[in-house]
This record gives sequence, C-alpha cells and structure tokens, in this order.
Amino acid sequence: MSVRQLTIADIEAAVMGGKFLGGGGGGWTNDGLEFGRLAMEKHPPLLVTPDELQDGAIVLTVALVGAPAAQDRHVETAHFLRAVQRLETELGARVAGVVTNENGAAATVNGWVQAANLGIPVVDAPCNGRAHPTGVMGSLGLHRLPDYVSVQAAVGGRGERYVEAVVRGSLQQTAVLVRHASVQAGGLVAVARNPVTAKYAHEHGAVGGIGQAIDLGHRVLKASRAGGRAVIDAALDFLGGQKVAQGLVEDVILQTEGGFDVGFVTIADVEMTFWNEYMTLERHGQRLATFPDLVMTVDTESGLPLITAEIERGQSVTVVVVPRQNLKLGAGMRDRSLFTVVEKAVEKEICKYVFPTSVNLV
Repeated sequence: MSVRQLTIADIEAAVMGGKFLGGGGGGWTNDGLEFGRLAMEKHPPLLVTPDELQDGAIVLTVALVGAPAAQDRHVETAHFLRAVQRLETELGARVAGVVTNENGAAATVNGWVQAANLGIPVVDAPCNGRAHPTGVMGSLGLHRLPDYVSVQAAVGGRGERYVEAVVRGSLQQTAVLVRHASVQAGGLVAVARNPVTAKYAHEHGAVGGIGQAIDLGHRVLKASRAGGRAVIDAALDFLGGQKVAQGLVEDVILQTEGGFDVGFVTIADVEMTFWNEYMTLERHGQRLATFPDLVMTVDTESGLPLITAEIERGQSVTVVVVPRQNLKLGAGMRDRSLFTVVEKAVEKEICKYVFPTSVNLV
C-alpha cells in the first residue's frame, strides 16, 4: 500500500525519468512539463497503488496515441478531459482513478491533468513501466479474455483536423481505429480506454512504475549539476544498465507511417531499429538488446535522453541498455503473440530473442 502526494518538484523528475524509461518513445519533454504544470494549477493529485482503492473500483487507462514526430499534432487539456467524459457517458458510471498506458516524457504524467480536474487519484499501476508501440501492449492483458469488448474514446487536433470518437470492438480493431484517428487529427490524440477494476490493475499492471520514473528523475536532475557523465552514471546505477556505445550519429532514417515513427539509427559501430521506441540494437550483425529491453540514446554532453524523433545526424550520442529484468513490465510484455507485429514493422527477428522457448511468460 502506498500514497504519495505529487508536487511541483515531481513534474520535471517524472518527465525526465519517464523519458529515460520511454526507450525512444513516450512523447515530448515540453508536452510532459506543460501537462504536469496544468495539473498542479488545480488540486495536485495523489499517486496511489491500486490496493488503496476498493477492489471493484473502476480504473481507466489514459494515453497519448500517435507519432511523436508528426508536425501537425495538437492535444490540449480539454481533449484529455473530454475523452474521459465521453467514456464515462458510454459506460454510465464514474471512474475512481486513472492509470497511464506507459512511461515516457509525456506518458508518465498522463492522467495527472484528468486526476486534478476530476478529483481522483493517479493509480501507480501503468500498463507498462516502459514505452511500447502498440495499443494492445498497453491493455493490461485484456486481449486474453474471451469475447472481451474494448471501449475507447479519442480526442485531438484543431480546426478542420479536430477528431472526437468513441469506438467499441476487439482490442486489435479499436487500437487500429484509434491509431487512424490520430493520423486524421494531425498525429496525436488523447485517449481514455478499457475500464477495469482496481484489483485487475493490481494483478496485471506494472505496479510502482510511475514511482520508479519519478525517483529516477530526481536522481538524474541532482546529478545534472556535475555534467553528462554523472547523469548517465546515476541513471544506469539506479536502473542496473550499461553503456554500449558512444559517438556521432552517422545515419538516421525516420518516416512517419500509419501513426508510427519508424526507421533506424547508426551510432559509432552499432545500429538500432525503432518503431516509435527502439526495438533492436546490434553491433556488426550481433544482437545486443531486443525490445522490451530498454535501449536509449542520450546526449553525451548533457547526459539527458533523446527520443527517436529528436535524433539527428552529427549529434554526439551515448547508447545505453537496461535489461528487461530490471524494468517494471505489465501483462502486455509477456505475450509472444503481441511481438510478431514488431517483426513486420522493423523487419528484424524479435520473438526468438524474447521468447526463446516459444511459450508465453504469462
């Protein structure tokens, strides 16, 4: 059981720690700082573990869905609240708390604005303790329930690109529809989805994942006074990771396709593929890390993380890796069937490295 009063000091820590745990995705720094600030203008919300709620209390997942590099993306406070309101109307019930779908610069503070405005807590059981590319990966294993019907509300964009939609269907189909809505909205939508009980969130979420991001961020910010090397060391000491490469970005290819940023980056003698987040890391054809291992690029001088949408040729970058065993992962990271789509997206083998025995780890 745990209750934590979120503070102004936690905003930057959550964003920076979340950005490390984003693994190349999870949204933009400025968005996260702005959303955190907006939350603190109201009544700063509590961060609670699911066991602080009644077992049957309704918890919603909130998320930002889309491509971080999209040029026309636009999401504001009203969109976050509207998505929750539309889902509550669809359900005919009030919610007791919100969980974020993942960690990231913006994703870690997903739910803070909604919680502050609705007077409910942020529940520290994110669908995943790191960022991931597909909506089903952030659905708390609900895809494994026979005949489960997903309900999702998506809001985003402005002017002629404004989109507001509520969809019902299978998790795969609704995830596709929401992703399509993000494209129509200019690249990003605020989403509220998949109501579950607090008990279910406790059993299938990455409990403690938000607290981990905040604690990591405080350590990183404290170390930043001593420069980039101290920042990297502080992050890796906390997470149990290691530096793999350091050098200039030799090549980077990034394309926004179907609501995803997809491509590859070459730094020194290593190459990484990404699908929003980094999926593979190789040196001369030898696999060094595979999603959901955390692969992250950081600016060598400052030690601060760089998401895939920020990488540019000529930057001085350090590549770090944290093994998946050291992360807080939810049910979506333990199902082999959800990883085959990654193989198609990056044209690399994934499953044999993550599930070598060809069985799910659920």
